Formats: sequence, C-alpha cells, structure tokens
Amino acid sequence: MDRIVDIATDGRHLSAQRGFLIVSQDREEVGRVPLDDVTAVIVHAHGITWSTNLIVGLAQRGAVMLLCGPNHAPVAVCLPLDGHHAQNARMRAQWEAGKPLSKQLWRRIIVAKIRWQAAVLEANGISASAFDLLAKRVGSGDPDNVEAQAARRYWPLLMGEAFRRDRDADGVNAMLNYGYTVLRSLCARAVVASGLHPSIGVHHANRTNAFALADDLIEPFRPLVDALALRLAARGIETVTPEAKRAFAGLIALDLPSAKGTTTVAGAANRAAQTLARAFQSGQAADIVLPSPPSALELAELDSLLA
Repeated sequence: MDRIVDIATDGRHLSAQRGFLIVSQDREEVGRVPLDDVTAVIVHAHGITWSTNLIVGLAQRGAVMLLCGPNHAPVAVCLPLDGHHAQNARMRAQWEAGKPLSKQLWRRIIVAKIRWQAAVLEANGISASAFDLLAKRVGSGDPDNVEAQAARRYWPLLMGEAFRRDRDADGVNAMLNYGYTVLRSLCARAVVASGLHPSIGVHHANRTNAFALADDLIEPFRPLVDALALRLAARGIETVTPEAKRAFAGLIALDLPSAKGTTTVAGAANRAAQTLARAFQSGQAADIVLPSPPSALELAELDSLLA
C-alpha cells in the first residue's frame, strides 16, 4: 500500500528499525509505518532529525523524502540513485532526445492537462466548451502558450473571480501547494523507478531545478488537487489543517479510468513515467500514456477523502 507520511510536529526524530519507519519524541516512540508501504516522507516541521539508516532504507525502496518551506512547497528532495535495471540505456535515450520529440511530448502533456481542467469544471456544473477548443489549438511545444491562456480562464471559473494563484500566499493557495507537493513526490518516484533522470525535463529546464521531469509529468494531475482543494474550501477548510493533509495524502490511492480498466493515481503516474521512458527510446511521442480525464461520477469519489 502506498502511503504518504507527513511530519508536521516540531522536535520529532525519524529512524529505521527492523523494517519500520519509527517516529519518536523525547526518545519515546509515537508512531511507526512499514518502510515497504512508504511512497514519500514529507517534512514540514522544525527541529526534525533523522538517521542515515532511514534515508538508506527509503532509497533502497525507491521512496522519496521531501523538505518543505513555510508555504508548504518543497525546497529539497532526496531520491535514490538506482531506479531501474535498464536505467543506463533509458537515461542515455532521455539525454539524446531531440527537440522535436520533446516538443511533441510537451504538447501531449498540455492537451491532457487542459482536458483535465475541463473535466473538473464540468463536474462542478461549469461550462468548459472553450477548453475543448483550447486543447485543439496546442501546437508542438505549445508556442502560443495555450497552457497560460487556459489557466487565465480556469482559475476564475473554478475558484471565483477574486482568486489569484500565488505560491507564496496563504489559504487555498497554501493548500494547493501542499497537494502539488504530494503529487510531485509521487511523480518523482515514478520517474526514478522508470529509469529516467528527474532533472532532464521535456519542457521545464531551469538549471536549478533537479526535478524538472517530475514537474513535467505532474501537469495533467494538477486539476485533481484543484478539485479537492475546492471541496475542502466548501467545507470551511481553507488552510493546511491535519484534515486537509489526510485528504491530499489519500489522492494517490484514488481510482481513475484507464484504457485497461480502473487504476489508481499512483498507478497512472507509474504508467505515464514508464511509457515516457518508452517514448524516449522509440523516438515516438505517441508512446506516452497519460491519464484520461475522469467523469463527474469518478470525481465525486473525492468526497470519500473528506470523511
């Protein structure tokens, strides 16, 4: 079972013992989780310490450790060096991928994201016919920045005219940061497990970004976080509360449609990363398999995370 472990209480110590992640306070154990179940450890609190054997144990299992800033956005990530038996060949193909392939991959990612945005709007009773047209206008590499055009329509429709997406703001923006952090950790793990290098993106290319490829891959999944944040806000939860964290952590196990039947968000992320590796090796952008937009009924399952 994939689990997100969130450390939000100051002064905790994290260690590994007999296959478990142990959380201690003042040398007294306060919790434990099987290491084999852990997808990511997200650290928000201050004064947290951890042992080297824990980091090694997480890395051996392909798990991720993220350190977050005050705005709940990740500032550092620890990932394993070894990810896949074909890692060398896949990284070489990734590095040698030409711009035409990268641009076509980015087009597919943005089209998927816009269609997801449309699905979230429609599920909330908001007409999204313009988004179908926008998706059709995305060219190779998105030279017209249709992604930004869609965002300018999407946020006011979903969150209200007064809403502005701001990574440094509190309230709903902080909740979005936290939700994206959860999915970013999931995508980072999927990328490494597929034998790809997380810093070599198809679009994101900031030289200081060690997780550019994870930031590419997360794009179609972002509207899922948006939809959950909207539901939390409707219940009066507008900050990163323990209830909000539990809900966002549960996203990775949410069911999604796929060509081969129902899968989970975690499964969809793994599938996307694995087929992206195949696309790098084949040189065919069509090989990537991105998550299909969920129906209104499937998005209604988000309510189960709020119980």
